[in-house]
Amino acid sequence: MKKHILVIPGDGIGPEVTTWGKAVLEKIAEQFGHQFTYDKGLMGHVAIEATGEPLPEETLDKAKNSDAILFGAVGHAKYDNDPSARVRPEQGLLKIRKELGLYANLRPIMLFDELLDASSLKPEILKGTDILFFRELTGDVYFGEKKRSEDRRTASDLMIYHRYEIERIALKAFEAARVRSKRLCSVDKANVLESSRLWREVVQDMAKEYPDVDTEHMFIDNAAMQLVKNPKKFDVVLTANLFGDILTDEASQIAGSMGMLASASIGDGTGFFEPIHGSAHDIAGQDKANPLASILSVALMLEISFGLTDEARKITSAIDKTLKDGYRTGDIADTKTDPAKILGTKAMGQKVLEFLS
Repeated sequence: MKKHILVIPGDGIGPEVTTWGKAVLEKIAEQFGHQFTYDKGLMGHVAIEATGEPLPEETLDKAKNSDAILFGAVGHAKYDNDPSARVRPEQGLLKIRKELGLYANLRPIMLFDELLDASSLKPEILKGTDILFFRELTGDVYFGEKKRSEDRRTASDLMIYHRYEIERIALKAFEAARVRSKRLCSVDKANVLESSRLWREVVQDMAKEYPDVDTEHMFIDNAAMQLVKNPKKFDVVLTANLFGDILTDEASQIAGSMGMLASASIGDGTGFFEPIHGSAHDIAGQDKANPLASILSVALMLEISFGLTDEARKITSAIDKTLKDGYRTGDIADTKTDPAKILGTKAMGQKVLEFLS
């Protein structure tokens, strides 16, 4: 198989973790006889510094001409405390999602048994958890009209959804539920928000076309509680942009660390694959970042964009073996971890490559 992949390292720890995602891609290509070619693009703070734009046209052109994109992270501490900044790293991420039509964000919460003790929740509550989130990506308050009064004392963000935006992501969620355990939970706030009432109306209508799928509706506040109280009750979770952003970060604690969670942003064309953690500038360049989420993002890429399920399983298996042998990065280590097996970014990436071999 021949595929062209764009690597966008981004900011902070992004370059460190994508290095190992790409290394795993190269190893898989070698082992299975694939031909993967690569290009590199700028996005985020590094792009602003170099070009003045968070997403240069050159990077966008490369993205549109790629078969898949491996991304690191965007963000920089200088923007966090400057709400007046008009050009921000995150604008690049929102723009590329919009330009590529990436309307569905898939976030699997896959729990490795070896990390049960790394979570802040009790192992008996967590064991057996397997959740697939479908977060809508192109609507909601992220893209609605934003206003600030002339005296700067009042602000508003328009939470807006169109029926077609809900239908297209709900379709993907229902299809996924059909091949999993035939359970789907749609999360909204229909008791308060008009946009959520439209969301529930659309999902209820589409559920009639999937009588084999047990469809449940849940308010966001209840869902947030149930996620930590009884995560095994969820299988496929469908929700809007804002709610999905919050719930999936909460769910990262189920897996033990945000450094363990991969995600796929897909539409009808080029897929965009990334770890869900941020740029983490406080540890950038210190060989402390966990590269496993980036490597798991590569597994998602191979499975979702290229249909290479055996290759994806081999990557997941290599990570499982690495963890079974007791190797950890600092974020997933606990008091039982052998200090000699607490690894930095480079050593953990190399260890996964060893098990792939």
